Amino acid sequence: MEKRKIIEWILRTFLAVVFCFSAYTKLIVPGIIEIILVDHGLAATRETAAIYVRLLIGFEFSLGILFLQPNFLKKFIYPCALIFLLGFSFYLGYSGFILKDMQNCGCFGETIKMSPVESIIKNIVLIVVIIYLISSGRENKINIYVPFFIVVVSVGLVFLLSPVKQSKDFKFRKYSSFNNWGRVDLASGDNLVAVFNTECDHCQNAAKELALLRKQIKYPPLFVLFFTEGQVSVDSFKVFTQSDFPYKMITTREFFDLIGQAPPRIYWLKNGKVNAVWDKDLKENIARSFSARIGKNE
Repeated sequence: MEKRKIIEWILRTFLAVVFCFSAYTKLIVPGIIEIILVDHGLAATRETAAIYVRLLIGFEFSLGILFLQPNFLKKFIYPCALIFLLGFSFYLGYSGFILKDMQNCGCFGETIKMSPVESIIKNIVLIVVIIYLISSGRENKINIYVPFFIVVVSVGLVFLLSPVKQSKDFKFRKYSSFNNWGRVDLASGDNLVAVFNTECDHCQNAAKELALLRKQIKYPPLFVLFFTEGQVSVDSFKVFTQSDFPYKMITTREFFDLIGQAPPRIYWLKNGKVNAVWDKDLKENIARSFSARIGKNE
């Protein structure tokens, strides 16, 4: 095999790996991308965003696989990938420099967190590789059925593996961004949500105990919904309790809708469902539920 063909094959394999990896990292946590689309006004609801995201993932998967086959590379596959990368680079520039959103753009899901600027640089590298491939070599085969089949199967499999879920009844769906953390999809995986009043002695003691417990047990991320009446600030609460959990402020109505008879309360969320609710013995309940993680600090 001549040197040019070897280089071309290496670059095609590189593109295939990057595109498939990008699609995979989105597929395992699609909720983050859905939240970004809703935040940026590109989708009205999470359900609509979920459809867009799965189409995107399926298209990325298909492009990754198509780089490894010989049909319509120069006439179709490379130009599509180039337009795809250019379009997303403009979108990343808009979100980063116009919307001033420099959080994780979601290009590699939560696996590799990248800012819009970092992702644009990544895209530029991929664009250079594709331009080189377009300018070199000849078209090998032009069987349209192979690329068509790959695209249809890839998109179909994504919807099959990650069906669109209805989240209207999920009471925590609107809490998608927390201070000291950024965006989070509480409907994905294990998450703990604590409801605290900054002036509540029981809440302060609970936060202090949970901060100490974090050093012993690797329990899931804990996000705090804070309510305050103005006497004790969040900063004062954090200093007193020696805790620094990601937090979000909530209204009086939200607070009383989420607590039991009195604060504190902790919800254990598992893939969008309330797996357990604890109003007392918070440290003991968390330790018992995640005891297998003792000694495995984050």
